[in-house]
Amino acid sequence: MPRWKTTWPALAAMAVLTATLASPAGAQQYPSQPIKVIVSLAPGGVADIVARAFAAKLGETGKTVVVENRTGAGGAIGAEAAAKSPADGYTLYVGFHATQSILPHLTKLAYDPAKDFTPIIFIATSPNVLIVHPDVPAKSPQELVAYIKANPGKLSAGTPGIGSSGHLGAEQFKQMHKLDIASVHYRGAAPALQDLVAGHVHVMFDIVALTKAQLEEGKVRALAVTSQKREPAIPNVPTMIEAGMPGVEGGPWFGLFAPAGTPRAVIDWLNAEAKKAFSSPEIKSRLEAQGLTLPLGSPEDFGKHVEAETKRWGEVIRVGGIKLE
Repeated sequence: MPRWKTTWPALAAMAVLTATLASPAGAQQYPSQPIKVIVSLAPGGVADIVARAFAAKLGETGKTVVVENRTGAGGAIGAEAAAKSPADGYTLYVGFHATQSILPHLTKLAYDPAKDFTPIIFIATSPNVLIVHPDVPAKSPQELVAYIKANPGKLSAGTPGIGSSGHLGAEQFKQMHKLDIASVHYRGAAPALQDLVAGHVHVMFDIVALTKAQLEEGKVRALAVTSQKREPAIPNVPTMIEAGMPGVEGGPWFGLFAPAGTPRAVIDWLNAEAKKAFSSPEIKSRLEAQGLTLPLGSPEDFGKHVEAETKRWGEVIRVGGIKLE
């Protein structure tokens, strides 16, 4: 029998074994070098906080994780850099509602959120809370709708900017109830909330963490949160569902992604490590105290969430004819 016929199976098996051991997940070798996590928002925000919490937890196990802030274009610059990185598990991205589900409907991007990324884990989310100035005589979403309809064109909604979760939440509310209310766009949530407190605008969809202090001081009134369950940070505020307005949902969210094509074994390892990190009592309690919920779950769970959000906000943007100025 020719020699190659007897040695070929052994050579093939050896090649497979060598490739397996050389792969990032092979023989528990991943990670064998520092991991970089790109954050496309400024330091100090939620995306940055969760990235650094993850980096610190992995650091306790002897792994090296470096957080890199690459800001600009509403997050698109950092997202593009991550999307075009090697799919080897050594460059990750803290993606969020804007870069993964909203911006694709508003502008031409240099990356495709659906094709260029693989979801790893859904880290954190915070519902928007519908708030009004105390002079607005509405104690519930239904009363607010009735008041706006009785006073068409007289009220305005402040937003953190075009395409923000607060803007789209207000637009969704407006579309569902056919309301005549103008949107006033600001450069961020802080100035919008400041003008709401001052009475220059009347309505706002804001995140719990940013508005909690004003709620406690009575400077604004909360009518409902846009989540399926009540927010522990403001437990006395009902959900939109409880208020009889199902379908008004949404809020900012943040999760970990890798470039498309990253080996599944690496994705699973990162998912497991992230679950351990964000389930640790100190991190969990700290983030929840800021009004954040930590869904965690599987990569598939996160992928379904991103897909649903992309569809939801795409429809709101289309119906509202929303465009970036």
